[in-house]
Amino acid sequence: MAAAGAMGARPTVESVARHAGVSRQTVSNALNAPQRVRADTLSRVLASIDELGYRPNSAARTLRTQSTRLLACRLQPQLPALAGSLLDRFLHALCEAARGRGYDVLSFAAASDDVELDVMDDLVRRTAVDAYVICGTHHVDPRPAWLTARGAPFVAFGRPWGEPRPGHSWVDVDGAAGIEAVVEHLVQRGHRRIAFLGWPEGSGVGDDRFAGWRRAVEAHRLPSRGLVRRAEDGMAAAAALADRLLAAASPPTAVVCVSDVMALGAMRSLDDRGLRPGTDVAVTGFDDSPLTTVVRPGLTSVRQPLEAVAEKVIELLLEHLHGTRSAPAQVLLEPALVVRDSSANPPASTSPDRGVMNDDPMDAGPPGAARRGRPAAGRRLRWR
Repeated sequence: MAAAGAMGARPTVESVARHAGVSRQTVSNALNAPQRVRADTLSRVLASIDELGYRPNSAARTLRTQSTRLLACRLQPQLPALAGSLLDRFLHALCEAARGRGYDVLSFAAASDDVELDVMDDLVRRTAVDAYVICGTHHVDPRPAWLTARGAPFVAFGRPWGEPRPGHSWVDVDGAAGIEAVVEHLVQRGHRRIAFLGWPEGSGVGDDRFAGWRRAVEAHRLPSRGLVRRAEDGMAAAAALADRLLAAASPPTAVVCVSDVMALGAMRSLDDRGLRPGTDVAVTGFDDSPLTTVVRPGLTSVRQPLEAVAEKVIELLLEHLHGTRSAPAQVLLEPALVVRDSSANPPASTSPDRGVMNDDPMDAGPPGAARRGRPAAGRRLRWR
């Protein structure tokens, strides 16, 4: 900032070029088409821009290049607190990733796909943004085909569910791999009756996570009959499903949930029965939302790499914008299992001081029966 401050003048493209020892066109390329500039030269120009405090005139650049340096992304409708925090985290990461490449994100509200298409139609007509990010992809999603037909560059956060040969780029998180890691973790702890609380069939994301549970259960030859329950996302619905599982003659020792919201409902059911998550029954979630560290015990969950998703979405968008990518890209990122106390212990039936397991399902009491003083005469019952 010394040179600019000494003259009291605002830094210009010319002053940046002199400072970096390059031409004015090279500075322009560094700002508008960095792929055309050698890596060492680009680093030198960007360092000069930072040192001099140069900020391009966005209005003049828009007139000259027909580029707004804006990317559009829809704000999702009002969602439960935990799901909302996940999307907020992604939007924040998207803004940071875009800003790091010299772009900003224009967010807009839309209550449905139809409203989103209306907004995008207005943006396309006014050439108000350079490209689009679509989220929350689903079966029979009209948005990819709509944008493709209008030649509008875009990348999706989410797979094109039900489309075997998509013609656009997308980035997604491998939910099946995340749930498989959860089941593997529970098997290593000694669990064999591992239930799954999921969403109704037809949800691309939910079906993907269920597929991970199914593959892992089959790989370990674990029982599955009667251990799957489905409902719309919500704590009350999940608590009701968990009640049915725990009331069975042979209840699960662990409950794998499709989301953190469902997991909290399962934990509520356990609490209502006087049972302790992680001690009497293991419970896991998905998304690693903020409440996973607030509840007690802490909730084991699967963390989506949303920062990496955002970075990859922006990278692909700019490749499409700058013409360096013609073929669509499909990127599947693996999530991370975050283990906490809700699944830390082995199942009660294998704990060393809990007596013997009852192999007769007709005799098996509900979870926690032994510690609540309801064992059969002459022996301590274990549930399984």
